[in-house]
Amino acid sequence: MKRILLLFLISITPAINAQDLRDAYRYSDNELTGTARFMAMSGAFGALGGDISAMALNPASSAVFLSSSATVSLNYRDLENDIRFNDGFGSRGESNFDLNNVGGVFVFTGNENNDWRKFSIGVNYNTELDYEENYFVQGSSNNSIDQYFLNYANGVPLDLLQLRDNETISDLYSFLGENEGYAAQQAFLGYQGYIIEPESENPENTEYFSLISPGSFDQRYRYAAYGMKGKLTFNFGTQYKDFLYLGLNLNSHFINYENSTEFGETNSNEGSETTEVYFGNDLYTNGDGFSFQLGGIAKATENIRVGFTYDSPTWYTVREESTQYLETNSSLDEFVRVAPQIINVYPEYQFRTPSKLNGSFAYLFGKKGLISFDYSWQDFSNIKFRSNYDIEFGDLNDVISNEMKSVSTFRVGGEYRIANFSMRAGYRFEESPFEDKNNAGDLTGYTGGLGYSFGNFNVDLAYSYANYSDGTTGTINPTYIDRDLSNFVVSLTFGL
Repeated sequence: MKRILLLFLISITPAINAQDLRDAYRYSDNELTGTARFMAMSGAFGALGGDISAMALNPASSAVFLSSSATVSLNYRDLENDIRFNDGFGSRGESNFDLNNVGGVFVFTGNENNDWRKFSIGVNYNTELDYEENYFVQGSSNNSIDQYFLNYANGVPLDLLQLRDNETISDLYSFLGENEGYAAQQAFLGYQGYIIEPESENPENTEYFSLISPGSFDQRYRYAAYGMKGKLTFNFGTQYKDFLYLGLNLNSHFINYENSTEFGETNSNEGSETTEVYFGNDLYTNGDGFSFQLGGIAKATENIRVGFTYDSPTWYTVREESTQYLETNSSLDEFVRVAPQIINVYPEYQFRTPSKLNGSFAYLFGKKGLISFDYSWQDFSNIKFRSNYDIEFGDLNDVISNEMKSVSTFRVGGEYRIANFSMRAGYRFEESPFEDKNNAGDLTGYTGGLGYSFGNFNVDLAYSYANYSDGTTGTINPTYIDRDLSNFVVSLTFGL
């Protein structure tokens, strides 16, 4: 049997693989997830407490529990995308099951003569964002991928892009990554793939032209992503007398994200020497972070509750790796494959999400029901990238400051009880964090659910629907997506 060994060389590059606004949004965004009761009321729980997911929203919520409790939630997530790419349209659906929330709280009741009536300790895991997505779109355009390679190549000396005696594609691609950075690697791919040519054969030449003639281009774009963003919360809460609840959360965050893209282009334009291009990129990202939350809930009257929460920024440390390949064909059917088989391992960098403020109000109709309102404010222009290595993020941070903005989120939820049976509904609205809403639009969501209490055991069901638009930064032309996100959640709650 013939054994084939594929060797991947490791390249350490001094420049990160082109972080942009999409990365800032991807790593700071969250979906509405949690227990079924929490989701059925659109997460409007900041002034209520008494729910495991509410504990992750407002840390004072754990002290509202009357006794120790644990909850497990299973989520069915369905994402339907309507996609526009150039003049083409497509649609694609994704669905998956996930144990998206599990947690518990332990309540310790103090002496009745003590003003500090109760202490609580809790732990909660929550999947904040699911990255799984897969789609394929195609359409015609007057813009060619040659501009991508020309933009990177102009200014790069030709001598850097030419192979030496006994030097392989992998050798030079690795050398460029170690010494010149990402831009030189892209110029090298375009040159070796016969997409661009130098204006002169002088080794010091820094100007290039395209081997692809202007005209019409049939283009295809394939995108596949996997992974998730999660949060593990350690909670401490306390009750002061009969009217004030206070809490602290210490949160551990993680990011696991992978995406694979392939851009394909064909043309029959007169004078084009290169008529087919296939450009593939794979990105692997993992990160870990820390944040904390401070919160309080007060009984203003017997029926009125108010809550307040401060969420600190989340401080992430992020690591990324990438691989690339390029294939081209000519009008004479001369096929070229440039596959360095190199893993670019980038120096880790730090990423800081913005802090958030949340204010809440709830009115209780005795034991019959309640209505609750939450408002949160977050300034996405405060997102910051930085690195301990010789990497300059100043330009990116300036773009974030200019093109992202502060946002408001409104959540309203209600619950009505008939004996052991509960009916719930909610509404939420989230503003886009971008000045240009082509990057991502406002989100509107509706929720509903049911619950039944067996005494020491509760079963809750919820349905959540949200619609929002999204845009992706493609190699040449962006992709615009209209998203319909549905979640079906069942939660089981046990007294401990």
